[in-house]
Amino acid sequence: MRLPLPARPLFAGALCTAGAGAVAAAAAAQTPAPPASPTPVAGAKASIVVQARRLHVIAGRRTAVRGRVRPGVAGLPVALQARRAGRWRTLDRARTRAGGRYRLLDRVRSTLSARVRVRVRSGLGVRGGSRSVGRLNVYRFANASWYGPGLYGNHLGCGGTLTAGRLGVANKSLPCGSMVTLRHGGRSVRVPVIDRGPYVAGREFDLTAATAQRLGFSGHGAILVTS
Repeated sequence: MRLPLPARPLFAGALCTAGAGAVAAAAAAQTPAPPASPTPVAGAKASIVVQARRLHVIAGRRTAVRGRVRPGVAGLPVALQARRAGRWRTLDRARTRAGGRYRLLDRVRSTLSARVRVRVRSGLGVRGGSRSVGRLNVYRFANASWYGPGLYGNHLGCGGTLTAGRLGVANKSLPCGSMVTLRHGGRSVRVPVIDRGPYVAGREFDLTAATAQRLGFSGHGAILVTS
């Protein structure tokens, strides 16, 4: 004669399921969660990094500025601006790419010497800002010579006297005191118009001896000028 099997409790399956769930929950708690993707803090001020710049160019060639905006948000409006006639004028516009990277380009077709900046507009949880990049110099070629020895102590066409250390240039038409950026052999100097001349056919500028020395310029020939 077979004895009847003991009845299985109706709640045994529920207990097993609950126990398995508890074990799984404990294991999940011990497993570290994957790092969250970085997101910008609402209202964080833009930090503008300039990684490369090309600010000495011949007219018609491209100037370029590239870098990164932090926080590294894609889609932020960014612009390259130049200070002209007392106002900031936009040369190029773009939007930041992945990681906040940006690249700004412009082809200026006439001579120019102006301070430039990178400007970021507010948006996407980031407060805008700006950063000075330096001075953009757009040049043309001009024939020049230099003068000095034997003329020290002479009166200058724009007032004052010529000395061995005087920086400046002579020009026949630019207003006295006008600032001109000169470039030669990879060197640049920004000096005022202090005298009149030169009076040799085909030459536009006469550099003082001190100016010529700063540029490593001798004799006469072509230099780059921003006026």
